[in-house]
Amino acid sequence: MHHLYKKVTSIGRSADNDVVVEDPDVASTHCHIHFDGRVFHLAPTERDNRIFINGKRRRKHDLSHQDEVRIGKSDMVFSLYDEPVAEAEASATSVDVSPYRMLFEFSSKLLGSYELDRLLEALMDTVITVTNADKGFLVLFEGENPRIAVARNLRSENINDAVDQLSDSIIAKVIRTRKPLIVSDALRDDEFSNSKSIINLNVVSVMCVPLMDKDSLIGLIYVGNDNVVELFEEQSLEVLTIFSAQASLILKNAMLINELNVDRKQLQTRLETKRFGRIIGACDAMLEVFKKLEKVATTDISVMITGETGTGKELIASEIHDRSARANGPFVTINCGAIPESLLESELFGHVKGAFTGAVANKKGKFHAADGGTLFLDEIGELPMQLQVKLLRALQEKTIVRVGDTRPEQVDIRILAATNRDLEQEIRKANFREDLYYRLNVVNIHLPPLRARGEDIIVIAKYFLQKYSEEFGAKVKGFSPNATIALKKFDWPGNIRQLENHVKKAVVLADKASLSPEDLDITSDALPPILSLAAAKEEFQRTYINEVLARNNGNRTKTARDLGVDPRTIFRHLEREDELKAKGR
Repeated sequence: MHHLYKKVTSIGRSADNDVVVEDPDVASTHCHIHFDGRVFHLAPTERDNRIFINGKRRRKHDLSHQDEVRIGKSDMVFSLYDEPVAEAEASATSVDVSPYRMLFEFSSKLLGSYELDRLLEALMDTVITVTNADKGFLVLFEGENPRIAVARNLRSENINDAVDQLSDSIIAKVIRTRKPLIVSDALRDDEFSNSKSIINLNVVSVMCVPLMDKDSLIGLIYVGNDNVVELFEEQSLEVLTIFSAQASLILKNAMLINELNVDRKQLQTRLETKRFGRIIGACDAMLEVFKKLEKVATTDISVMITGETGTGKELIASEIHDRSARANGPFVTINCGAIPESLLESELFGHVKGAFTGAVANKKGKFHAADGGTLFLDEIGELPMQLQVKLLRALQEKTIVRVGDTRPEQVDIRILAATNRDLEQEIRKANFREDLYYRLNVVNIHLPPLRARGEDIIVIAKYFLQKYSEEFGAKVKGFSPNATIALKKFDWPGNIRQLENHVKKAVVLADKASLSPEDLDITSDALPPILSLAAAKEEFQRTYINEVLARNNGNRTKTARDLGVDPRTIFRHLEREDELKAKGR
């Protein structure tokens, strides 16, 4: 019989395993059992290592009581508690199975329950019953300082004067040795009989076991009986030790969930301080965006929103509309790059019946739909040159002409545009009209990429996690420490949209409370490579020049003056950028 008292138990042919199976058909380390505080998960260490559960091959399996496990030619049975034995066997072995059964029943009650206070009280009530003690204490560590988290008596009541009922000397030894301790008769014990706490408390029988998380001491379970000498035997200590090993995992998970719930409340508070309407952000670059947005929203001038794909340009446009005098009017969006060129003019300006094949009735365009409100032209850099001319005329004259018609129609709209292209470069290539650019780009709002937004990444990720956990009824509550580091280090080429998709997928597929980098599809291969110091300096210089250029709306002379360099340095930088874009970098 092998007791599973560790978080991860290895099974295999090698003598290094926790459970050694001397079978030539079994791999050196064939499989492992992982206990997450609620369920025992069995999985092979290699894909080719075969495991059969109740006669059927399984890739992985959550073990249940009395599952039959076969690896190689060896058969095993998994038991959450010992089954009652025949009377003859019972007298021979004289093993009391009830404590193990109570451990199983206690663990079963905890499935899905993470209310920390009730959990700890239930834990100590079970310990007192299992050990026949008349009082029990759970001591947890907050940093280096021990704190009595729960103190219970035989009647399942809280003990008020808990601090005065514990032996400091016994607790000190368990903390020092990190090993279970049994004291059968403390007043006559050679080691403890002279202890003031033992004498003052009139301590008789005591057991104390550590609660460990890997190599860290997270707490102690201390039980005692002041009336019965030699109440606790080695078997009692064994039961309590096994119980404490399982309880440590359960307790650690519960404490983690409790911390995540606290973190969730803190997130709500942080979101309130880091929100600008529906936009989340508090980095310096976003604060600059909010400041500019607040000023332009109340006017009626045209705004160009620039930034990489997925940075939230439409959300910014919507926020400008909501804060403007046109907020009660329509907010209409059209993606200039998503509609075929042959249909785009009709989508923008509408058409009359018979204007072209398929035009069976008069139709209004997006300009009509936005009358009295705001028209958002997304991906304006994709607009064909022919339509750029017609759009410019519409903006100058504030009138439009439907396809197939000659009558101008007046419209009252505000134009907001967005692009992820460098329109000044497109102008140099004769792909975009300079006069239209200046008509649209009265004020420029540049959105920084997600990778440049620091702690905003974590706040936004937690917002999406909370949103989709509630939407899908998932158990996911937060990110592991490694996941938080990976979120910050990942490059996020798709920006906020990509981050949302990663978190959404992880919430749907994950079966644990805390997401790992693997759950988020952020492996070490996906993280940016470590650059040499020289390359890192060059990359920083390149990025910083681009940021200052964007801040100065592309003004090269002002950028050179701000950076204290010769204007030719900026021109060489832009030429280098053009070369990199031509190479697809």
